[in-house]
Amino acid sequence: MAEVERRRVDLAAPTGAELENLPTLFGKLGDDVMRLVDTKLSLVKVELKEDASFYARNGAFTAVGAMVALIGFALVNVAVAFFISNFFANDAGAAQRFTPTSYGLGFLITGVLYVVIGGVIVLVMKNKLAAYNPVPTTTLEEIRKDKQWLKKEM
Repeated sequence: MAEVERRRVDLAAPTGAELENLPTLFGKLGDDVMRLVDTKLSLVKVELKEDASFYARNGAFTAVGAMVALIGFALVNVAVAFFISNFFANDAGAAQRFTPTSYGLGFLITGVLYVVIGGVIVLVMKNKLAAYNPVPTTTLEEIRKDKQWLKKEM
C-alpha cells in the first residue's frame, strides 16, 4: 500500500504548459488522421482508374472481335446464298471459269475464317475480363495494416 502511495506522490501533476499543449496535440492528431484518409482516398482513386482503363481496353478488344465475327457471319450468309443459287442455275453445259460454286466456296472459306478469328478474340477477352479481380487489393491491405497499427498503439 505504501508503494502505491509513493507512486502517486512520485507522479507530478501536469503543468499549465502541458495542459495548453493538449489541444495542440489533438489538433495535430486530427490533421494526421485527415492526411491518412486523404492518402487512402487517393490510393482508391488510382486503383479505380486502373480498373476502368482495364475494362475499357478489354471491352474495346471484345467489341472488335464481335465486329470481326459479325463480318464473318455476313460473309457466311452470302456464301450460303451463292452456294444455294448454284443448285438452281441452269448453266451446266456452259464452260465457265468461275462458277457460282467457286464464288460460294470462296465466300464460305473467308466467312468461316472470320468467324473463327472473331470468336477466338471474343472468348479470350471474355475470359480475361472474367478472371480480373476488380477489388482494390492494395487499398484494402493498407487499411488492414493501419487498423492493426492503431490497435497496437491504443
